[in-house]
Amino acid sequence: MSKASRSSRPAEIVVDRVTHTYAPSRGRLVTALESVTLQVRQGEFLALLGPSGCGKSTLLYLMGGFLPVEQGSITVDGRPVVGPGPDRGIVFQHFALYPWKTVRQNVLYGLEKQRLPRHEREAQADHFIRMVHLTGFEDSYPSQLSGGMKQRVAIARTLAMDPAILLMDEPFGALDAQTRSIMQEELLTILNKTSKTVIFVTHDVQEALLLADRIAVMSARPGRIKEIVDVSDLGRGTQRMHRPDFSQRVERLWSLVRDEALRAQGTAAPTQTES
Repeated sequence: MSKASRSSRPAEIVVDRVTHTYAPSRGRLVTALESVTLQVRQGEFLALLGPSGCGKSTLLYLMGGFLPVEQGSITVDGRPVVGPGPDRGIVFQHFALYPWKTVRQNVLYGLEKQRLPRHEREAQADHFIRMVHLTGFEDSYPSQLSGGMKQRVAIARTLAMDPAILLMDEPFGALDAQTRSIMQEELLTILNKTSKTVIFVTHDVQEALLLADRIAVMSARPGRIKEIVDVSDLGRGTQRMHRPDFSQRVERLWSLVRDEALRAQGTAAPTQTES
C-alpha cells in the first residue's frame, strides 16, 4: 500500500503536571501554565478552549516539542516529548506557506525533506491536494488563493507528512464566518478519511462544540484545566446544531469561559480550578 493511501495509527498524549514560565527581556517572569494534567485519547478530537492569554497555544507548542518542557512531563505513546517529530504535524492560524512556491511545491516541501522517491512524493502530494479540493490549483501561488484555500494548502501539507497527531492552533481564526463554517465541515470530512488524534486550539465556544469529542476548558493565566466536557454523545459537525440541547451546551460552555475571561480582566473573584 502506498504512503498516500495509508494513515498513521492515532497516538495517545499524556500531559502530567506541566508548568511553563516565560522570561521576558524586561519585567517579571510570567507563568503561562501551572500544573496542567491532561490525557488525550487515541483518535479523539480534543479542543482546548479558553480566554485569550490562558496558555492554550503554549500547551499546544509544548505538545509539539516547539517549547521545552520545564516542569512535569509530556509523552506520546509513552515516549517523552523532547522536540518536534514527524509523529506530530501542526497547522497555524496564518497558513505559514512559502509565497514563492506553488500549491504543489508547498505540499511537496516536507516530503522532499523525507527524501522519498520522486514518484512517491508527487503521488502523495496529488492525493492530498485532491482531498482538500484544490485540484486545478496545483500551479497557483499563495497570493492567487483565498484565505480558505491557503488554509487547505496548509492542511494538505501537514497531512501529507502522515503524522499520527494533528496540532491545530486556531486554524480558522483568520477566516470570515462563511469560509470558517465551510472549513470546519471540510476538516471533519478529511478526518473521517484519515485516522488522527487532533488537538485544536480555539477561543470560539460554538466551534469547539461543533468539532470536538471532548473540550478542555482552561482557566485564566496561569492556565490550568478547569473542566473537561465530553460532548461525544452529540455526533459531530452541523448535525449537533439540530439537537434540542445544543443551545444549553453552548450556554454551559460559554459560562465556563466567561468566568475565566472576567478573571483575566480582574473583574471577577478567583474560582477554584482543578488540574
